[in-house]
Amino acid sequence: MTVSPPYDTPAPQRTLEPDAYRARVAPAIGDAAYLASLKKVTQYYVVTAFIALFIGVLLGPLQAFNYAGINVYENPILKALLKSYYQGLSLHGVLNALVFTQFFISGWLLYLPTRDMGARINMKFAWGTYIMMTAGLLIAAVPLLLNKATLLYTFYPPMEGHWAFYVGATIMVAASLLVAGQVVLTWVGWKKQNPGQVTPLVTFMSVSLWMMWLVCSLGLVAEALLVLLPWVFGLRPGVDPLIAKTLFWWTGHAIVYFWLLPAYISWYAFLPKQAGGRIVSEPLARLTFVMFLLNSTPVGIHHQYADPNISNTWKMIHMFLTFLVAIPSLLTAFSIAGSLEDAARARGGRGLFGMLTHLPWKDPVVVGQILAMVSFIGGGAGGIITASFAFSPVIHNTAWIPGHFHITVGTAVTQTFMAIAFWLVPHLTGKRLVAPKVALASMWLWFTGMMFFAVGMHWEGLLGVPRRALISAVALPIYKEGYMHSQIPMALTGISGVILLLAGLSFFYVLFATLLSPRVDDAEAATPLPYSETISPAGRSLRGASPLVRATEPLLALWVVAFALVALMYGPVLMRLTQNASLVPGCNYYTTVQSEVGCNEQR
Repeated sequence: MTVSPPYDTPAPQRTLEPDAYRARVAPAIGDAAYLASLKKVTQYYVVTAFIALFIGVLLGPLQAFNYAGINVYENPILKALLKSYYQGLSLHGVLNALVFTQFFISGWLLYLPTRDMGARINMKFAWGTYIMMTAGLLIAAVPLLLNKATLLYTFYPPMEGHWAFYVGATIMVAASLLVAGQVVLTWVGWKKQNPGQVTPLVTFMSVSLWMMWLVCSLGLVAEALLVLLPWVFGLRPGVDPLIAKTLFWWTGHAIVYFWLLPAYISWYAFLPKQAGGRIVSEPLARLTFVMFLLNSTPVGIHHQYADPNISNTWKMIHMFLTFLVAIPSLLTAFSIAGSLEDAARARGGRGLFGMLTHLPWKDPVVVGQILAMVSFIGGGAGGIITASFAFSPVIHNTAWIPGHFHITVGTAVTQTFMAIAFWLVPHLTGKRLVAPKVALASMWLWFTGMMFFAVGMHWEGLLGVPRRALISAVALPIYKEGYMHSQIPMALTGISGVILLLAGLSFFYVLFATLLSPRVDDAEAATPLPYSETISPAGRSLRGASPLVRATEPLLALWVVAFALVALMYGPVLMRLTQNASLVPGCNYYTTVQSEVGCNEQR
């Protein structure tokens, strides 16, 4: 007979090392020249990213004014710089959403895991990836600036751009894949040298993110190599727009998590320390990143509800998988809120809401990230609506979409990266942050401007105002009749453009003034990596780790599962599209308009 244990029998406890709860310290690097080179290449990546953002930010108010009904594109000075609204929009989208994010993430997530593991990487290879990525940027920039690749950041065919744009963009993506490969292989080497050890949290999150990118980028790689490049070089007589679009959204939705998860790394690993608190649970953070690795890629077809030749069954499956992505985001909200509560209570905060006043609201690093997280609450809720089979047709291709995009990528991601820069640049350079009060003001201005923009654009979208349209050029009586009751959201959108311009100028003043100031500190001593202490650590040894830590540690095996899932979710869809391919000729509509030659005559 089996006898149940008494209820007061204590559960078996894991035995963790005495220092497991303490904040991690980055392993020392004795080679000063190597460390200086590692910091320098990271600095080049980060500064290049913010130069791209600076140009994109200057173009941003033009888009806001357009949706306020103010047509600034007829200004003679602006017409000399930009051939059309669509060229400005293409530059804004490509520089902000593709160039800025890719350069920042490549530098940020090359440096962090390398320092976290105390590893020595091949610096010639690291510099080579930066040079390769920059070369790709410059190649793609030429046709963009010459109005020969005005395709918007999705570059949907059959709109056809200059071949240099596709080649340059492909080189940029290839460079980021090389960065990913270097980090993953460095981690594999670390595992061989440290058998039975738990991967440090920052390294674990970084490696899982790069693995996710290596899975999700395959769609864009396939589109470039198998569809776009053979087409623009005349090796194929035409292009199937639906195949290209499906391959794009294989990457196009998952790339949002490629942008977002580097912000999550800061929120989980560094923000608790910066706010005065602790990480709530390392195992929970690891689970969150594994869930993104497995579930962030096979969800892109929810962007294609209106497209033919894709079964509604597959659309519904992708919808439900998209909803599952909300789970790790909710886990993150719970965990980070707990860390901030811990910080506030450690500072004397009491009560349900009274503790909020005890957070370090004068620190631009903390404030920028908290405001970014607040914006993501609305972004996450809006994402569920956007992915819904029932609601998507209401807001699809309306101003709602850029409104949503700007509180996810434009605020949650971009503002976090801005806040990170306030401590990362001093850490890399040994220079002190210039004008901290201006830095703090820039964070509040950016958040306020984005909230005005988001409310205005969501509102206009619900009234049926289309996205990617020069609505400010529509005749006024027709405009009033077509978009009744839109005066208030239009005003909000116009105001947002002014606020965001002030925010951007304030931020870049602080950033560039800091970069140009003299070196005054030992960066390692004055601004060390801000690792946080942990309430529930993962431990150092797998033998004493919890079942959740042991289940999430084999990232290589989980990576194979991620490949299998995306093959299962996209293989049948792409097979059907390929069997029913319909090639059409391309057309550069902007050249056509300028030359008054029809597309058929061009080809």
